[in-house]
Amino acid sequence: MASHPSEHEPNRADLHKDPSRVSGMFDQVAPAYDRTNTVLSMGNDRFWRAATTRAVAPRQGQRILDLAAGTGASSVALARSGASVVAADFSPGMIAEGRRRHSGIPNLTFVEADATDLPFDDDGFDAVTMSFGLRNVNEPKKALAELLRVTRPGGRLVICEFSHPPSPVFNGLYRFYNDRVLPVVAKTVSSNAEAYDYLNESIRDWPDQPTLSAWIREAGWTDVAHRNLSMGIVALHRATKPVVAPGR
Repeated sequence: MASHPSEHEPNRADLHKDPSRVSGMFDQVAPAYDRTNTVLSMGNDRFWRAATTRAVAPRQGQRILDLAAGTGASSVALARSGASVVAADFSPGMIAEGRRRHSGIPNLTFVEADATDLPFDDDGFDAVTMSFGLRNVNEPKKALAELLRVTRPGGRLVICEFSHPPSPVFNGLYRFYNDRVLPVVAKTVSSNAEAYDYLNESIRDWPDQPTLSAWIREAGWTDVAHRNLSMGIVALHRATKPVVAPGR
């Protein structure tokens, strides 16, 4: 008798990045997601989050969109400034976990949202940010255009994403860690180790820093710049929405 796949079987996305599979994968890893990331990044995730928060520079009275927010760890850091923060993610499991953990923060709201079709009005946010999420979107250029649409003129974009270390020697060590060490550790600490096989593949397949910068410019952003974190394992990209002159 043939067995049917169980809803508890590991869900693994692939580089086609089908939204339902990616969303289902993140639903399954939501409860242990933050702890697993801290272990696999050897604690660097906290440094990357702090650098992203500084780049966003949230202030009281601002409205900020944190897209691909997951369980809201990055959103909480932003909300501490007093800004009104919308934590958006397309994984219902991540959103549910975020609401469960952070329901007591009054200036933080959780919204289920598709990065390529955001449920927000034009020009509604002072700043938009996305950490380690753009890589998982099947149409990343469309997501960058959507982020531009919902940002007010003069507002800012901050993208924190895995990238490619420019040093060939360090990049070789990094690839060895991702290919050989990370899968072993993931099997120990994650409820869905196969999800981290996808993570490794998606990092390897993702464009380098100059290419992502070019995508951001193509979407219509200006003042595009980036800086490397952790020797280029991660890159922090920044940009501004152009201010249209009166009468234009």
